[in-house]
Amino acid sequence: MTEPVPDTDAHNGLSTSGPVKEARRRSWWHRNRRTTTVWGLRLGVVLVFLLLWQLVGKAVANPMFVSNPVSVWEQLSDWIVDGTLGTHTWITIQEVVLGYVIGAATGALAGYVLASIRLIYDVFEPLMMALYSIPKVALAPLFIVWFGIGIDMKVILAAVSVFFLVFLNTAAGVRDVDRGLIDAVRLMGGSNKDIALKVVLPASMTGLITGLKVSIPYALIGAVIGELVASNRGLGYLINDSAAQFNTAGVFAAVVVLTALAMVLNTLVGVLASRANRWKPLDAD
Repeated sequence: MTEPVPDTDAHNGLSTSGPVKEARRRSWWHRNRRTTTVWGLRLGVVLVFLLLWQLVGKAVANPMFVSNPVSVWEQLSDWIVDGTLGTHTWITIQEVVLGYVIGAATGALAGYVLASIRLIYDVFEPLMMALYSIPKVALAPLFIVWFGIGIDMKVILAAVSVFFLVFLNTAAGVRDVDRGLIDAVRLMGGSNKDIALKVVLPASMTGLITGLKVSIPYALIGAVIGELVASNRGLGYLINDSAAQFNTAGVFAAVVVLTALAMVLNTLVGVLASRANRWKPLDAD
């Protein structure tokens, strides 16, 4: 008489019968419960904030200075109906996305290449830090002279804002690679290409993802600063135009759209990060 063979996980060969299945069900249940709790608390915080804002805007402060959620919603509705919001939001999205992609790609490439060569990195690091320390708003007038007031200027300003953050974080990730892993690959006969693609690149991914995450608001800041300085299109222009007309609700409405855009970009980068980190061991989470 043969004994029953316990179920095994097809990927790792671990038993999935009995206690293991129960442990997995409990882990899944706890994760989902925590996620539901977190989102419920977030929604509660937002609702409390909106309620307090509405009360303050109506009963305490001057509405001309603080507005209120109802007025902001009405302004957004008006802009949606007449097409203003769609037109100006699309312009800003183009500037932010193009600037983010260009800045992230060049920053990641420069960080990976320069940090892989110790001598070159030591030469350029203080120069990069000095350039990174320059307030990007100070570059806007110069970029206007060089590139005009069209979309190119905003894209480049956003790209510059993103470049240094991605470069510094990627370079830090490359520099923090465990030298023991590199030495082990060399002992096994690995080439420099093997080390670069199979050790340094995956191990530095955490730094790259960090740079991509923290640079999202800076892409928005760069594009909006360009629109605030010189533009007749985009969400930055809507903020300027609303402020000039003492339309506080319009200012807040544009800010709400910028916030929503930042959340969408953060979500997309989060999805990218979850896929890029699949190489990591399970105990690294």
